[in-house]
Amino acid sequence: MSDTENQFQREIDYSEFDFLTVDIGEDGVALVTMNDPDRMNAVGPHNHWQLEDIWLKLARDERIKVIVLTGAGKAFSAGGDIKMMAERAQTEYGLKYALRVPLNTLRIWDQILMTPQPIIAAVNGDAIGLGTSLSAFCDISVVAEDARLGDTHVRVGLVTGDGGSVMWPLLVGPQKAKEYLMRGKLLDGKKAEEIGLVNYAFPREQVLDEAMKIAREIAGQPVWAVRWSKAAVNKCLRDQVNLTGELSIAYEALTMMTHDYKAATTAFANKEKPVFKGY
Repeated sequence: MSDTENQFQREIDYSEFDFLTVDIGEDGVALVTMNDPDRMNAVGPHNHWQLEDIWLKLARDERIKVIVLTGAGKAFSAGGDIKMMAERAQTEYGLKYALRVPLNTLRIWDQILMTPQPIIAAVNGDAIGLGTSLSAFCDISVVAEDARLGDTHVRVGLVTGDGGSVMWPLLVGPQKAKEYLMRGKLLDGKKAEEIGLVNYAFPREQVLDEAMKIAREIAGQPVWAVRWSKAAVNKCLRDQVNLTGELSIAYEALTMMTHDYKAATTAFANKEKPVFKGY
């Protein structure tokens, strides 16, 4: 490596992350794995910060040409931890969470869109709520045909504030987006491919291999042609985040303070039918 190249190369340490593992191949493809299979790679206050911070380090790692994001075990990510949400709804901690975490979620989307390397989602299993949003914000998505996808915020009394209101209309159109978001509907990977929510659907056992094939193909292209092509397209996506993201996040934070949110999360966690009061 020349002295000039050495000036740009940094030693990047990923050891602070326990929810996320990073494996970088000689081909320049980094496999980033959400690694909490016992909890279906759910995201809560204990690991949310890692999804916020990882992208800045990956962006600075000159070894990496393409990133593949996947989940360990049977799920990609089950999204938020509903049981924890139910326990903390209407508590002092829950109110602090409502004020802080939604805006932190915007940081995830901003960092993903600003990461110069292409990001491919290898959705190996269920991707619910935040999990589906993670896939949608990636540059390319490859999903398991039998995986369940969907933004189910409304089912737990929340506005779809963590990205769904931004990306769903762009990918599937406003009417389909509103139907899926307002009904909290789930769909399988094949249907997600059909309506344009994802790029490809394959049998579960082929998902990671297919995602890696695409990643290696892109890694073999001229680096800056690839990166600036991504940046050009993502300019309009970043504009949409700025237009819609903060409003939907604010609405989500407000719904965290309602009775119906507490009723919905508690009923969901206990597998009961909720009773809503409209406030």
